[in-house]
Amino acid sequence: MGRQYSVPERLGAFGLAVGAAAAVWPALSAGAGLGLPCPLRWATGVPCPACGLTTAAVELVHGRVLASLGANPALAGLALLTAVTVPLLALRHLGLVRPPRPWTPRARRRAAVTALVAAAASWLFQLHRSGLIPS
Repeated sequence: MGRQYSVPERLGAFGLAVGAAAAVWPALSAGAGLGLPCPLRWATGVPCPACGLTTAAVELVHGRVLASLGANPALAGLALLTAVTVPLLALRHLGLVRPPRPWTPRARRRAAVTALVAAAASWLFQLHRSGLIPS
């Protein structure tokens, strides 16, 4: 049986990949003139909950925390989770920490509700930022 990874550990590993991509994205996009358009915003003019995540990741990787939070504060959650889970993954790989236990159905429901609330909050932030929800 292969190594078991928890959902937070998988998200932390994803956060490492996002950080690596954000570190090289400015050089790739500037050289090629590429951008990442939001399909929802392109079609409707309404930003999606993920709007600004690329900008937020690039800003955070380059140490501009306030600019990152201004683009999309949801990325801060992924960054914090990554900062916690990467050392945990290393300790598990070395055998110093036990493998994760499976989540209970209640814990899974709580995680799903938390993710939905976070997505809704991100969308409200983006709608406010774009002026579609006035102050």
